[in-house]
Amino acid sequence: MPIYEYICDDCGEHYERIVMNGNTKVTCPKCTSGKHTIQLSVFAAPANGGKSSGGSSSGSSGGGGCCGGSCGCARN
Repeated sequence: MPIYEYICDDCGEHYERIVMNGNTKVTCPKCTSGKHTIQLSVFAAPANGGKSSGGSSSGSSGGGGCCGGSCGCARN
């Protein structure tokens, strides 16, 4: 079941939805508008193939992924 990220064309709200099939009606949770733009989803994967090296090589403490501290999005 894919999770899609959207931004509402009317109010600018960012939200996610699990879409079971192409007939699923997606509306904004803030203004209930059906007008939206699908965002490009970002996911994080370990650069070392998932093997633990015992320490972090980066200086950030962000969780990675969108709005997790490292994607650079402007969402507050």
